[in-house]
Amino acid sequence: MRLPGTRYQEHGWEHVRKLLGRCSLAVLIRQEIGTLPGTPLDALLDPLRRSEALDAYLEAMALQLRAPRHQAQAAMPGNSYGDTAGELACALLFELRVQPACWDGFCRAIAAEHARHGACWQWQGEAGHAMLRKKANDLYAVLRDKADADACQVASGRPCTPNRMYTYRMLDTAFGEIARLFANWRHCSAQVADILEVDPGMVAGGMPAAARQMQSIADCRAEWVIRWSATLERHTGAPGPLHTKSKRFASLKNQPQAIATMLQEIGDYEALSANQGALGQVRGDEGEAALWLEDYWRVVAESEALYGDGGDHGDGALAPLAPLESLEAPEPDLLDALLAPPDGGLTHDGDDGEGDGDDDAVGELAAADIGVEEAAGEAFFLSPRFVDQAEQAAAGQVTAILAGVSLPVRLAVYHTLLGSRDDSYPDAWLDPATGELPPLRQLAALDGISMPTLRKRRNEAMARLQHVAAAGKGQR
Repeated sequence: MRLPGTRYQEHGWEHVRKLLGRCSLAVLIRQEIGTLPGTPLDALLDPLRRSEALDAYLEAMALQLRAPRHQAQAAMPGNSYGDTAGELACALLFELRVQPACWDGFCRAIAAEHARHGACWQWQGEAGHAMLRKKANDLYAVLRDKADADACQVASGRPCTPNRMYTYRMLDTAFGEIARLFANWRHCSAQVADILEVDPGMVAGGMPAAARQMQSIADCRAEWVIRWSATLERHTGAPGPLHTKSKRFASLKNQPQAIATMLQEIGDYEALSANQGALGQVRGDEGEAALWLEDYWRVVAESEALYGDGGDHGDGALAPLAPLESLEAPEPDLLDALLAPPDGGLTHDGDDGEGDGDDDAVGELAAADIGVEEAAGEAFFLSPRFVDQAEQAAAGQVTAILAGVSLPVRLAVYHTLLGSRDDSYPDAWLDPATGELPPLRQLAALDGISMPTLRKRRNEAMARLQHVAAAGKGQR
């Protein structure tokens, strides 16, 4: 979702949220803001030291966000304006200075958990880690809506509150779900008929013209959103957002005009700013330049680490190695995983806790059985714009190495090496119905090739990656 002045409401927020949660957990469990013995978070538990704790937290987080182990995730795209997840995370981090009430709320939540569980609470255990990460995710979920609501109000001149920003996001999600149902109307005819309030037989004979004409969120009708929410409990077992016991949207279902106005506002700005893909080749050149600079600075850093200050010591001896900082073992990033032997075991974090109502599935790192995928392939139904949206989300070194290889073949490489589900996958690559990569049968159909041809091209792409990895090791 794009609105005037906002930066955190697009799909890239997932990368920002996970990065902030991961770094916050590292800061908190390493006691970087606590100085007294005993409980690691004494500075948070003492109301008189919260300002001191905020200073220490900001400093420690700024270092964590730039740590090598987080570099891959920080480089992921954060929004369609060109901001990376790392840039957005840093900007949101320092919003805490402007919104001290959010920090106070976070400290109170930590203190409440500590009081509830007593002195024997295991801060360093898995339950403690999950709680800390959840509270950090909640902190930044609230903070992003405050920051974006203020920015939207300044940019548009219209009043905007964090609750209104949350409502915009709910309506955008509702539109996406309705569009998915309309695209799969043959398999969801009963629910589509309920949303359109027509006889199911009319939907079985073909999609009504009004639904076919919905090209953007501005074409989505308020009554469709209300009926979609009302049908969710009957068709999925869970009540829709407008029909839960929560008071957040309780009155909205009785205000179709307010819903229509907000849908139109989102659609108008999307139409106004729809040139995000118009730069084409320029964006590609920009990505190549960024990769070249990253390699350049990596070589410079390695040279400085090897030769110290680079000065001439006269006797021809190399300068002593600079002492290395004691750091945790770096996490394997996506490129490391792809360049590893296919049968090698890799371990990823399962540290993506809950936040802002999002559920993160834990990725499996074993290669999926192709026969099982083929058998289940017919159950997957993809959006007609799947390839375009997934191609826009592709970036990084792997995409550069596999230039010229089609997107379905690249996804087949990821599928084989990392499995069908992994936290590093952009949302645009995933089937909305399953939260996983499409199976190989679907990828072959997207590419217009047979399964044997897809496997052959996938294996050639994997061989290219392994060749690049071998060449890189040989140059060290």
